[in-house]
Amino acid sequence: MGLCTSKDTSEVNTSKPAKSTHTKRQEQTQAVNKQQTSQQAQQHQQQPQTSGLHPSQQQQSTESTTEHEKSNNSTLNNNGQSALSSANEKQTGSPNGVANGSVATTTNGNGTMANGQKVNPVDAAANSNTEHEVKVLLLGSGESGKSTIVKQMKILHQNGYTQEELYEYKPFIYKNVMDCIKNVINAIIDLDPELIKPKVENGIDGVGAGTNATANTTVDAQDPPEVANGTWRKHVLDYDSLNEVLDYEILLDGTNDAVFDPSIAEKIEQIYNTPEVKDFMIHKQGQFYLIDSTEYFMTNLKRIAQPDYIPSTTDVLRTRKKTSGIFDFVFDMGNNLHIHMFDVGGQRSERKKWIHCFDNVTLIIFCVSLSEYDQVLLEENNQNRLEESIALFDSVVNSRWFARTSVVLFLNKIDVFAEKLQYSPLENHFPDYTGGNNINKAAKYILWRFNQVNRSGLNIYPHVTQATDTSNIQLVMAAVKETIMENTLKDSGLI
Repeated sequence: MGLCTSKDTSEVNTSKPAKSTHTKRQEQTQAVNKQQTSQQAQQHQQQPQTSGLHPSQQQQSTESTTEHEKSNNSTLNNNGQSALSSANEKQTGSPNGVANGSVATTTNGNGTMANGQKVNPVDAAANSNTEHEVKVLLLGSGESGKSTIVKQMKILHQNGYTQEELYEYKPFIYKNVMDCIKNVINAIIDLDPELIKPKVENGIDGVGAGTNATANTTVDAQDPPEVANGTWRKHVLDYDSLNEVLDYEILLDGTNDAVFDPSIAEKIEQIYNTPEVKDFMIHKQGQFYLIDSTEYFMTNLKRIAQPDYIPSTTDVLRTRKKTSGIFDFVFDMGNNLHIHMFDVGGQRSERKKWIHCFDNVTLIIFCVSLSEYDQVLLEENNQNRLEESIALFDSVVNSRWFARTSVVLFLNKIDVFAEKLQYSPLENHFPDYTGGNNINKAAKYILWRFNQVNRSGLNIYPHVTQATDTSNIQLVMAAVKETIMENTLKDSGLI
Protein backbone atom coordinates (compact mmCIF):
# COMPACT_ATOMS: atom_id res chain seq x y z
CA MET A 1 0.00 0.00 0.00
CA GLY A 2 2.99 2.24 -0.15
CA LEU A 3 2.44 5.58 -1.85
CA CYS A 4 5.78 5.22 -3.60
CA THR A 5 6.23 7.58 -6.46
CA SER A 6 8.04 6.49 -9.58
CA LYS A 7 9.15 8.21 -12.73
CA ASP A 8 6.87 8.28 -15.76
CA THR A 9 7.85 5.43 -18.05
CA SER A 10 9.37 7.94 -20.43
CA GLU A 11 12.01 8.47 -17.74
CA VAL A 12 12.47 4.85 -16.66
CA ASN A 13 16.00 3.63 -17.11
CA THR A 14 15.92 1.58 -20.33
CA SER A 15 19.63 1.61 -21.09
CA LYS A 16 20.93 -1.43 -22.97
CA PRO A 17 23.03 -4.03 -21.19
CA ALA A 18 26.75 -3.43 -21.55
CA LYS A 19 28.08 -4.91 -24.85
CA SER A 20 30.94 -7.36 -24.70
CA THR A 21 34.36 -5.67 -24.95
CA HIS A 22 36.37 -8.73 -25.96
CA THR A 23 37.94 -7.03 -28.96
CA LYS A 24 40.15 -9.99 -29.88
CA ARG A 25 37.25 -12.21 -30.73
CA GLN A 26 36.72 -13.17 -34.32
CA GLU A 27 34.52 -10.93 -36.41
CA GLN A 28 31.84 -13.58 -36.76
CA THR A 29 31.56 -14.06 -32.99
CA GLN A 30 31.28 -10.31 -32.52
CA ALA A 31 28.40 -10.16 -34.98
CA VAL A 32 26.54 -12.92 -33.15
CA ASN A 33 27.07 -11.22 -29.81
CA LYS A 34 25.92 -7.92 -31.27
CA GLN A 35 22.71 -9.49 -32.52
CA GLN A 36 22.01 -11.15 -29.14
CA THR A 37 22.67 -7.92 -27.31
CA SER A 38 20.27 -6.06 -29.60
CA GLN A 39 17.53 -8.61 -28.91
CA GLN A 40 18.08 -8.34 -25.16
CA ALA A 41 17.88 -4.56 -25.34
CA GLN A 42 14.58 -4.74 -27.22
CA GLN A 43 13.14 -7.03 -24.56
CA HIS A 44 14.45 -4.73 -21.87
CA GLN A 45 12.76 -1.72 -23.44
CA GLN A 46 9.46 -3.56 -23.63
CA GLN A 47 9.58 -4.31 -19.91
CA PRO A 48 10.15 -1.19 -17.73
CA GLN A 49 12.47 -1.65 -14.80
CA THR A 50 10.77 -2.05 -11.43
CA SER A 51 13.69 -1.66 -9.06
CA GLY A 52 12.50 1.77 -8.02
CA LEU A 53 9.02 0.52 -7.14
CA HIS A 54 7.67 -0.60 -3.80
CA PRO A 55 7.52 -4.44 -3.75
CA SER A 56 3.74 -4.31 -3.54
CA GLN A 57 3.66 -2.36 -6.80
CA GLN A 58 5.71 -4.75 -8.92
CA GLN A 59 2.61 -6.04 -10.69
CA GLN A 60 1.91 -2.51 -11.92
CA SER A 61 5.18 -2.51 -13.84
CA THR A 62 3.78 -4.90 -16.45
CA GLU A 63 1.53 -2.16 -17.84
CA SER A 64 2.59 -0.78 -21.18
CA THR A 65 4.24 2.59 -21.51
CA THR A 66 1.25 3.87 -23.46
CA GLU A 67 -1.22 2.92 -20.73
CA HIS A 68 1.01 4.44 -18.05
CA GLU A 69 1.24 7.73 -19.89
CA LYS A 70 -2.53 7.89 -20.27
CA SER A 71 -2.93 8.34 -16.53
CA ASN A 72 -0.87 10.99 -14.76
CA ASN A 73 -3.12 10.97 -11.72
CA SER A 74 -2.54 8.86 -8.64
CA THR A 75 -4.42 5.58 -8.67
CA LEU A 76 -5.24 3.41 -5.67
CA ASN A 77 -6.15 -0.25 -5.92
CA ASN A 78 -8.51 -2.03 -3.56
CA ASN A 79 -5.77 -2.28 -0.95
CA GLY A 80 -5.15 1.44 -1.03
CA GLN A 81 -1.86 1.24 -2.90
CA SER A 82 -0.89 4.31 -4.86
CA ALA A 83 1.53 5.23 -7.58
CA LEU A 84 2.04 8.95 -8.09
CA SER A 85 3.80 10.91 -10.76
CA SER A 86 7.54 11.29 -10.29
CA ALA A 87 8.47 13.66 -7.54
CA ASN A 88 11.35 14.82 -9.69
CA GLU A 89 8.82 16.82 -11.69
CA LYS A 90 9.13 20.51 -11.05
CA GLN A 91 6.80 22.01 -8.48
CA THR A 92 3.81 23.53 -10.24
CA GLY A 93 2.18 25.26 -7.32
CA SER A 94 -0.98 23.29 -8.06
CA PRO A 95 -2.65 20.72 -5.79
CA ASN A 96 -2.59 18.37 -8.78
CA GLY A 97 1.21 18.53 -8.97
CA VAL A 98 3.76 16.87 -6.75
CA ALA A 99 6.18 19.20 -5.06
CA ASN A 100 9.85 19.14 -5.95
CA GLY A 101 11.81 16.82 -3.72
CA SER A 102 8.82 14.74 -2.68
CA VAL A 103 10.64 11.52 -3.40
CA ALA A 104 14.11 10.39 -4.40
CA THR A 105 14.35 7.76 -7.11
CA THR A 106 17.47 5.83 -8.01
CA THR A 107 18.64 6.22 -11.61
CA ASN A 108 21.92 6.01 -13.51
CA GLY A 109 24.70 7.73 -11.65
CA ASN A 110 22.85 7.25 -8.37
CA GLY A 111 23.30 3.80 -6.90
CA THR A 112 24.39 2.10 -10.12
CA MET A 113 27.48 0.17 -11.15
CA ALA A 114 29.77 1.33 -13.90
CA ASN A 115 28.15 -0.98 -16.46
CA GLY A 116 24.70 0.49 -15.75
CA GLN A 117 23.42 -2.40 -13.61
CA LYS A 118 21.43 -1.42 -10.54
CA VAL A 119 23.01 -2.19 -7.18
CA ASN A 120 20.63 -3.83 -4.72
CA PRO A 121 21.54 -2.04 -1.47
CA VAL A 122 20.29 -4.92 0.68
CA ASP A 123 22.50 -7.41 -1.19
CA ALA A 124 25.41 -4.99 -1.06
CA ALA A 125 25.04 -4.68 2.70
CA ALA A 126 24.89 -8.44 3.15
CA ASN A 127 28.03 -8.89 1.05
CA SER A 128 29.91 -6.19 2.94
CA ASN A 129 29.96 -8.24 6.19
CA THR A 130 29.70 -4.96 8.09
CA GLU A 131 27.12 -4.45 10.83
CA HIS A 132 25.08 -1.27 10.36
CA GLU A 133 23.05 0.33 13.14
CA VAL A 134 21.07 3.31 11.97
CA LYS A 135 19.20 5.86 14.03
CA VAL A 136 15.57 6.34 13.00
CA LEU A 137 13.44 9.06 14.55
CA LEU A 138 9.70 8.36 14.60
CA LEU A 139 7.90 11.70 14.57
CA GLY A 140 4.38 13.00 14.05
CA SER A 141 1.51 14.62 15.87
CA GLY A 142 -0.48 12.86 18.57
CA GLU A 143 -2.40 9.73 17.49
CA SER A 144 -0.83 9.63 14.04
CA GLY A 145 0.11 5.97 14.44
CA LYS A 146 3.73 6.14 15.60
CA SER A 147 3.35 3.72 18.49
CA THR A 148 1.37 1.34 16.27
CA ILE A 149 4.34 1.23 13.90
CA VAL A 150 6.56 0.24 16.84
CA LYS A 151 4.10 -2.53 17.77
CA GLN A 152 4.19 -3.80 14.20
CA MET A 153 7.98 -3.82 14.27
CA LYS A 154 7.83 -5.97 17.40
CA ILE A 155 5.43 -8.35 15.64
CA LEU A 156 7.58 -8.52 12.50
CA HIS A 157 11.07 -8.52 14.00
CA GLN A 158 10.79 -9.61 17.65
CA ASN A 159 8.47 -12.64 17.44
CA GLY A 160 5.38 -10.69 18.43
CA TYR A 161 3.61 -10.65 21.80
CA THR A 162 3.58 -13.42 24.38
CA GLN A 163 0.35 -14.39 26.15
CA GLU A 164 1.58 -12.58 29.24
CA GLU A 165 2.28 -9.41 27.29
CA LEU A 166 -1.17 -9.56 25.67
CA TYR A 167 -2.78 -10.03 29.08
CA GLU A 168 -1.03 -6.92 30.39
CA TYR A 169 -2.95 -4.84 27.86
CA LYS A 170 -6.36 -5.67 29.43
CA PRO A 171 -6.70 -2.55 31.61
CA PHE A 172 -5.55 -0.31 28.76
CA ILE A 173 -8.14 -1.83 26.42
CA TYR A 174 -10.85 -1.37 29.05
CA LYS A 175 -9.79 2.24 29.42
CA ASN A 176 -9.88 2.72 25.64
CA VAL A 177 -13.45 1.38 25.54
CA MET A 178 -14.53 3.77 28.27
CA ASP A 179 -12.66 6.72 26.76
CA CYS A 180 -14.36 6.11 23.41
CA ILE A 181 -17.91 6.06 24.76
CA LYS A 182 -17.25 8.80 27.31
CA ASN A 183 -16.10 11.18 24.57
CA VAL A 184 -19.26 10.48 22.59
CA ILE A 185 -21.55 10.97 25.60
CA ASN A 186 -19.88 14.20 26.69
CA ALA A 187 -20.05 15.51 23.14
CA ILE A 188 -23.80 14.80 23.06
CA ILE A 189 -24.26 16.61 26.37
CA ASP A 190 -22.35 19.64 25.07
CA LEU A 191 -23.44 19.76 21.43
CA ASP A 192 -26.86 18.13 21.24
CA PRO A 193 -28.44 17.71 24.71
CA GLU A 194 -31.88 17.30 23.14
CA LEU A 195 -30.90 13.72 22.40
CA ILE A 196 -31.28 13.12 26.15
CA LYS A 197 -34.79 12.62 27.47
CA PRO A 198 -35.95 15.57 29.62
CA LYS A 199 -36.55 15.12 33.33
CA VAL A 200 -40.11 15.35 34.61
CA GLU A 201 -40.57 16.22 38.29
CA ASN A 202 -43.94 16.79 40.00
CA GLY A 203 -45.66 17.11 36.67
CA ILE A 204 -43.34 19.93 35.56
CA ASP A 205 -41.15 19.43 32.54
CA GLY A 206 -37.63 20.65 33.10
CA VAL A 207 -33.92 20.13 32.56
CA GLY A 208 -31.44 19.35 35.29
CA ALA A 209 -28.68 21.72 36.36
CA GLY A 210 -25.99 22.47 33.80
CA THR A 211 -25.84 20.49 30.61
CA ASN A 212 -26.57 17.16 32.31
CA ALA A 213 -30.23 16.89 31.39
CA THR A 214 -31.87 14.14 33.46
CA ALA A 215 -34.33 11.77 31.88
CA ASN A 216 -36.84 8.99 32.47
CA THR A 217 -36.99 5.95 30.24
CA THR A 218 -40.77 5.56 30.45
CA VAL A 219 -43.62 7.75 29.29
CA ASP A 220 -46.39 8.38 31.85
CA ALA A 221 -49.42 10.61 32.28
CA GLN A 222 -47.30 13.43 33.66
CA ASP A 223 -45.24 13.71 30.50
CA PRO A 224 -46.08 16.56 28.13
CA PRO A 225 -48.41 15.56 25.28
CA GLU A 226 -45.57 15.87 22.78
CA VAL A 227 -43.62 13.18 24.63
CA ALA A 228 -46.62 10.91 25.11
CA ASN A 229 -47.45 11.15 21.42
CA GLY A 230 -43.90 10.30 20.43
CA THR A 231 -43.30 13.58 18.59
CA TRP A 232 -40.12 14.39 20.55
CA ARG A 233 -38.19 11.83 18.58
CA LYS A 234 -34.79 13.31 19.48
CA HIS A 235 -35.19 12.51 23.18
CA VAL A 236 -33.89 8.96 22.91
CA LEU A 237 -31.17 8.57 25.55
CA ASP A 238 -31.77 7.77 29.20
CA TYR A 239 -29.78 10.05 31.48
CA ASP A 240 -29.45 7.45 34.24
CA SER A 241 -27.89 5.01 31.80
CA LEU A 242 -25.50 7.69 30.58
CA ASN A 243 -24.49 8.47 34.15
CA GLU A 244 -23.90 4.82 34.97
CA VAL A 245 -21.58 4.50 32.01
CA LEU A 246 -19.70 7.70 32.85
CA ASP A 247 -19.29 6.67 36.49
CA TYR A 248 -18.17 3.14 35.68
CA GLU A 249 -14.87 4.36 34.27
CA ILE A 250 -13.84 5.29 37.79
CA LEU A 251 -14.48 1.72 38.99
CA LEU A 252 -11.83 0.22 36.72
CA ASP A 253 -8.87 -0.31 39.04
CA GLY A 254 -6.22 -0.69 36.33
CA THR A 255 -5.19 -4.23 37.29
CA ASN A 256 -5.01 -7.18 34.94
CA ASP A 257 -7.61 -9.02 37.06
CA ALA A 258 -10.35 -6.47 36.37
CA VAL A 259 -13.46 -7.85 34.65
CA PHE A 260 -15.75 -5.72 32.53
CA ASP A 261 -19.30 -5.52 33.95
CA PRO A 262 -21.60 -7.17 31.36
CA SER A 263 -24.52 -4.89 32.30
CA ILE A 264 -22.40 -1.81 31.61
CA ALA A 265 -21.29 -3.30 28.31
CA GLU A 266 -24.96 -3.78 27.39
CA LYS A 267 -25.76 -0.14 28.22
CA ILE A 268 -22.80 1.04 26.16
CA GLU A 269 -23.98 -0.99 23.17
CA GLN A 270 -27.51 0.41 23.49
CA ILE A 271 -26.21 3.98 23.59
CA TYR A 272 -23.74 3.57 20.74
CA ASN A 273 -26.13 1.71 18.44
CA THR A 274 -28.91 4.26 18.78
CA PRO A 275 -29.46 5.59 15.23
CA GLU A 276 -29.57 9.19 16.43
CA VAL A 277 -26.17 8.74 18.09
CA LYS A 278 -24.70 7.34 14.88
CA ASP A 279 -26.08 10.31 12.98
CA PHE A 280 -24.68 12.69 15.60
CA MET A 281 -21.20 11.19 15.27
CA ILE A 282 -21.22 11.53 11.50
CA HIS A 283 -22.30 15.17 11.45
CA LYS A 284 -20.61 16.47 14.62
CA GLN A 285 -17.33 14.58 14.87
CA GLY A 286 -15.40 17.55 13.54
CA GLN A 287 -16.45 19.46 16.67
CA PHE A 288 -15.25 17.03 19.32
CA TYR A 289 -12.42 14.62 20.02
CA LEU A 290 -13.25 11.17 18.67
CA ILE A 291 -10.82 8.27 19.01
CA ASP A 292 -10.22 6.49 15.69
CA SER A 293 -10.71 3.05 17.20
CA THR A 294 -14.16 3.84 18.60
CA GLU A 295 -16.00 1.78 15.99
CA TYR A 296 -13.61 -1.15 16.44
CA PHE A 297 -13.98 -1.32 20.22
CA MET A 298 -17.75 -0.84 20.15
CA THR A 299 -18.11 -3.61 17.56
CA ASN A 300 -15.98 -5.98 19.67
CA LEU A 301 -17.39 -5.00 23.05
CA LYS A 302 -19.25 -8.28 23.72
CA ARG A 303 -16.02 -10.23 23.28
CA ILE A 304 -14.01 -7.74 25.34
CA ALA A 305 -16.55 -7.90 28.18
CA GLN A 306 -16.29 -11.69 28.54
CA PRO A 307 -14.93 -12.81 31.96
CA ASP A 308 -12.19 -14.93 30.35
CA TYR A 309 -11.16 -12.22 27.88
CA ILE A 310 -7.54 -12.21 26.73
CA PRO A 311 -6.57 -9.43 24.29
CA SER A 312 -5.71 -10.37 20.73
CA THR A 313 -2.81 -8.91 18.80
CA THR A 314 -5.30 -6.84 16.81
CA ASP A 315 -6.75 -5.47 20.06
CA VAL A 316 -3.26 -4.41 21.10
CA LEU A 317 -2.64 -2.71 17.76
CA ARG A 318 -5.90 -0.78 18.15
CA THR A 319 -5.20 0.26 21.73
CA ARG A 320 -4.20 3.83 22.33
CA LYS A 321 -1.57 4.56 25.00
CA LYS A 322 -0.40 8.14 25.13
CA THR A 323 3.35 8.32 24.56
CA SER A 324 4.93 10.60 27.14
CA GLY A 325 8.66 11.05 26.79
CA ILE A 326 10.99 9.15 24.49
CA PHE A 327 11.16 5.37 24.06
CA ASP A 328 13.82 3.62 22.03
CA PHE A 329 13.87 0.15 20.51
CA VAL A 330 16.43 -1.84 18.52
CA PHE A 331 15.19 -4.12 15.73
CA ASP A 332 17.27 -6.65 13.79
CA MET A 333 16.19 -6.20 10.17
CA GLY A 334 18.51 -8.86 8.75
CA ASN A 335 21.27 -8.29 6.18
CA ASN A 336 23.53 -6.83 8.90
CA LEU A 337 21.10 -3.98 9.57
CA HIS A 338 19.88 -2.91 13.00
CA ILE A 339 17.40 -0.08 13.36
CA HIS A 340 17.60 1.96 16.55
CA MET A 341 14.14 3.52 16.56
CA PHE A 342 13.06 6.38 18.80
CA ASP A 343 9.34 6.89 19.45
CA VAL A 344 8.69 10.43 20.61
CA GLY A 345 5.51 11.82 22.17
CA GLY A 346 3.50 13.74 19.61
CA GLN A 347 1.47 16.03 21.83
CA ARG A 348 2.49 19.66 21.95
CA SER A 349 3.79 19.34 25.50
CA GLU A 350 6.14 16.54 24.41
CA ARG A 351 7.80 18.19 21.41
CA LYS A 352 10.34 20.17 23.41
CA LYS A 353 11.85 16.83 24.43
CA TRP A 354 12.81 15.96 20.86
CA ILE A 355 15.80 18.23 20.50
CA HIS A 356 18.50 15.96 21.97
CA CYS A 357 17.48 13.13 19.62
CA PHE A 358 18.40 15.10 16.53
CA ASP A 359 22.10 14.27 16.26
CA ASN A 360 23.23 11.69 13.68
CA VAL A 361 19.76 10.70 12.53
CA THR A 362 19.87 8.48 9.43
CA LEU A 363 16.17 8.66 8.67
CA ILE A 364 12.99 10.28 9.92
CA ILE A 365 9.70 8.42 9.70
CA PHE A 366 7.02 11.09 9.92
CA CYS A 367 3.50 9.77 10.54
CA VAL A 368 0.37 11.61 9.45
CA SER A 369 -3.19 10.54 10.12
CA LEU A 370 -5.08 11.13 6.87
CA SER A 371 -8.36 10.77 8.73
CA GLU A 372 -7.72 13.78 10.97
CA TYR A 373 -8.60 16.27 8.22
CA ASP A 374 -11.95 17.02 9.86
CA GLN A 375 -10.88 16.73 13.50
CA VAL A 376 -9.58 19.14 16.13
CA LEU A 377 -6.73 18.89 18.60
CA LEU A 378 -7.23 17.42 22.05
CA GLU A 379 -5.21 20.33 23.45
CA GLU A 380 -6.96 23.04 21.40
CA ASN A 381 -10.44 22.32 20.09
CA ASN A 382 -10.40 25.07 17.45
CA GLN A 383 -7.23 23.87 15.72
CA ASN A 384 -7.55 21.45 12.79
CA ARG A 385 -5.38 18.40 13.41
CA LEU A 386 -4.18 18.02 9.82
CA GLU A 387 -3.14 21.68 9.69
CA GLU A 388 -1.26 21.13 12.94
CA SER A 389 0.48 18.11 11.43
CA ILE A 390 1.52 20.11 8.34
CA ALA A 391 2.93 22.84 10.58
CA LEU A 392 4.90 20.26 12.55
CA PHE A 393 6.22 18.71 9.34
CA ASP A 394 7.29 22.20 8.23
CA SER A 395 9.32 22.68 11.40
CA VAL A 396 10.98 19.28 10.99
CA VAL A 397 11.96 19.26 7.31
CA ASN A 398 13.22 22.84 7.40
CA SER A 399 15.19 22.42 10.61
CA ARG A 400 18.97 22.80 10.48
CA TRP A 401 19.19 19.54 12.42
CA PHE A 402 17.90 17.59 9.43
CA ALA A 403 19.69 19.30 6.57
CA ARG A 404 21.12 15.97 5.31
CA THR A 405 18.37 13.62 6.52
CA SER A 406 15.91 11.74 4.33
CA VAL A 407 12.28 11.60 5.41
CA VAL A 408 9.83 8.74 4.99
CA LEU A 409 6.29 10.14 5.08
CA PHE A 410 3.63 7.70 6.25
CA LEU A 411 0.18 8.88 5.14
CA ASN A 412 -1.53 6.67 7.66
CA LYS A 413 -5.07 5.44 8.43
CA ILE A 414 -6.04 5.14 4.78
CA ASP A 415 -8.90 2.81 5.79
CA VAL A 416 -10.55 5.39 8.05
CA PHE A 417 -9.81 8.12 5.50
CA ALA A 418 -11.57 6.25 2.69
CA GLU A 419 -14.67 5.73 4.80
CA LYS A 420 -14.88 9.29 6.09
CA LEU A 421 -14.59 10.85 2.65
CA GLN A 422 -18.01 9.43 1.80
CA TYR A 423 -19.80 11.56 4.39
CA SER A 424 -17.32 14.26 5.46
CA PRO A 425 -16.11 16.20 2.38
CA LEU A 426 -12.46 17.19 2.42
CA GLU A 427 -13.32 20.51 0.75
CA ASN A 428 -15.37 21.53 3.81
CA HIS A 429 -12.10 21.87 5.70
CA PHE A 430 -9.69 22.61 2.83
CA PRO A 431 -11.60 24.84 0.37
CA ASP A 432 -8.90 24.74 -2.33
CA TYR A 433 -9.43 21.00 -2.76
CA THR A 434 -11.77 20.20 -5.67
CA GLY A 435 -11.50 16.44 -6.11
CA GLY A 436 -14.67 15.38 -4.30
CA ASN A 437 -14.65 12.05 -2.47
CA ASN A 438 -12.14 10.45 -4.87
CA ILE A 439 -9.63 8.82 -2.54
CA ASN A 440 -6.78 9.06 -5.05
CA LYS A 441 -7.22 12.78 -5.57
CA ALA A 442 -7.74 13.40 -1.87
CA ALA A 443 -4.58 11.51 -0.84
CA LYS A 444 -2.58 13.23 -3.58
CA TYR A 445 -3.85 16.63 -2.45
CA ILE A 446 -2.76 16.01 1.14
CA LEU A 447 0.65 14.81 -0.06
CA TRP A 448 0.91 18.00 -2.11
CA ARG A 449 0.14 20.09 0.99
CA PHE A 450 3.02 18.46 2.84
CA ASN A 451 5.40 18.83 -0.09
CA GLN A 452 4.57 22.53 -0.30
CA VAL A 453 6.32 23.19 3.01
CA ASN A 454 9.48 21.26 2.05
CA ARG A 455 11.46 24.42 1.27
CA SER A 456 14.78 22.76 2.12
CA GLY A 457 14.33 20.21 -0.68
CA LEU A 458 14.83 17.10 1.45
CA ASN A 459 14.25 13.72 -0.16
CA ILE A 460 10.74 12.67 0.88
CA TYR A 461 9.65 9.05 0.40
CA PRO A 462 5.84 8.89 0.78
CA HIS A 463 3.82 5.76 1.56
CA VAL A 464 0.10 5.32 2.11
CA THR A 465 -0.25 3.06 5.14
CA GLN A 466 -2.70 1.33 7.42
CA ALA A 467 -0.63 0.90 10.55
CA THR A 468 -3.02 -1.67 12.04
CA ASP A 469 -2.53 -3.96 9.00
CA THR A 470 0.57 -6.09 9.60
CA SER A 471 0.92 -7.26 5.99
CA ASN A 472 0.80 -3.68 4.75
CA ILE A 473 3.45 -2.50 7.19
CA GLN A 474 5.64 -5.49 6.28
CA LEU A 475 5.63 -4.40 2.63
CA VAL A 476 6.20 -0.76 3.46
CA MET A 477 9.05 -1.48 5.87
CA ALA A 478 10.75 -3.62 3.21
CA ALA A 479 10.86 -0.52 1.03
CA VAL A 480 12.02 1.60 3.96
CA LYS A 481 14.78 -0.92 4.70
CA GLU A 482 16.07 -0.62 1.15
CA THR A 483 16.02 3.17 1.43
CA ILE A 484 17.99 3.02 4.68
CA MET A 485 20.56 0.61 3.26
CA GLU A 486 21.04 2.65 0.12
CA ASN A 487 21.64 5.83 2.11
CA THR A 488 23.95 4.02 4.52
CA LEU A 489 26.02 2.45 1.75
CA LYS A 490 26.31 5.77 -0.05
CA ASP A 491 27.63 7.38 3.12
CA SER A 492 30.16 4.57 3.51
CA GLY A 493 31.23 4.80 -0.14
CA LEU A 494 30.19 1.24 -0.98
CA ILE A 495 27.92 2.41 -3.80
